[in-house]
Amino acid sequence: MWTAIVITALVTAMVIVIAVNFHKPEKAVRFPVEHCHAVRDPPFRLEMDAMLGPDILEGNRVLPLQNGEEIFPAMLAAIASATRTITFETYIYWSGDIGKKFADALKERSLAGVTVHVMLDWAGSEKMDKRLLEELRDGGVEVERYHPLRWYTMARMNNRTHRKMLVVDGRIGFTGGVGIADQWTGHAQDPGHWRDVHFRVEGPVVAQMQACFMDNWIKTTGTVQHSDGYYPVLGPAGDHAMHLFVSSPAAGGNSSMHMMYLLAIAAVVESFDLQASYFIPDSITLNAILGARDRGARIRILVPGRYIDSKLVRMASRRTWGKLLAAGVEIYEYQPTMMHNKVLIMDRHMVSVGSTNFDMRSFNLNDEASLNVYSDDFARTMTDMMEADLRHARRYTLDMWKQRPAWQKLGEVLTRPFESQL
Repeated sequence: MWTAIVITALVTAMVIVIAVNFHKPEKAVRFPVEHCHAVRDPPFRLEMDAMLGPDILEGNRVLPLQNGEEIFPAMLAAIASATRTITFETYIYWSGDIGKKFADALKERSLAGVTVHVMLDWAGSEKMDKRLLEELRDGGVEVERYHPLRWYTMARMNNRTHRKMLVVDGRIGFTGGVGIADQWTGHAQDPGHWRDVHFRVEGPVVAQMQACFMDNWIKTTGTVQHSDGYYPVLGPAGDHAMHLFVSSPAAGGNSSMHMMYLLAIAAVVESFDLQASYFIPDSITLNAILGARDRGARIRILVPGRYIDSKLVRMASRRTWGKLLAAGVEIYEYQPTMMHNKVLIMDRHMVSVGSTNFDMRSFNLNDEASLNVYSDDFARTMTDMMEADLRHARRYTLDMWKQRPAWQKLGEVLTRPFESQL
């Protein structure tokens, strides 16, 4: 009898844990967002500013960095220039040459008297050599792991920090999609080196990037860092209007990121270019894209081709392509290697970049950060990048989708219940 009671209790506990981790946030968007304004209309920017929270700040500069050969030297140079503080949060941090270079750079600054805080996601940094972690801590770097697995934290084990945020002296910020692992090195020259883009930022918006890091630092340590070493006075550094949009299930649910995407897509009237390393839209988001297409917008979606780190994502994604292709949406598959970009360009004016994937895991489960830039010039730069990437892509047609093999269709059915977790 006692055995049956124990087994029942364990099964019940497991069911509760699974249910909690699959639970959708209460503040979820369940109905379509209607088209009211175009992306370039003043009321649209007012909505993005007032409705979503973070103020849109003028006077910023942003520099896109292509692939590891540009990204890592820029980040390491910024770290080496630090005189007061470094805050660094990332999902992937694995061992390898680039992991050692970052550890050495962070440790060197710490030993030179710079205060260095590092936040690593527990799951994303599991492949990190423990000796590397000890080296950082021995060098005075304050290292924390986000949501480490404990028996009393099982209910939040599905909530990971997927943010990639580096801030140096409160003045220079970096964000985007890159992780600290060797497959991000190089220039996307072969399947062993991924395609990605990251962004170096200066100006008043860097304070929002710092606040993003502090969000999880406070959650994890209970410590508030608030001197001018973290938040200096920031004057204009450029002519771009930006804000950093942050979301977390721990703060009411990631539906806010979902809503931001839906509001932006609902405002599209001319064009929508999307680079998505993981593209699994829910029905509301899918219909928002189709709505933009109905308004006459040209829509181009670039996704990974055969080189992708999750075959299940590729399988689940294709389930949604039929309606899109039938409506005239253009879908392209990147050919040379894994394409890890996360870029949205709306009406060649608003650009959203950062860590957020175009899937329900990012919308509902992960801690994410997206940098929104309102600038024709920057949108033109990112459109040029999109065009360059399309030259390395194959267009996927409606006929190809209709002729996909039976095993692909079966896989789409089997993965559908788990799409929110992929």
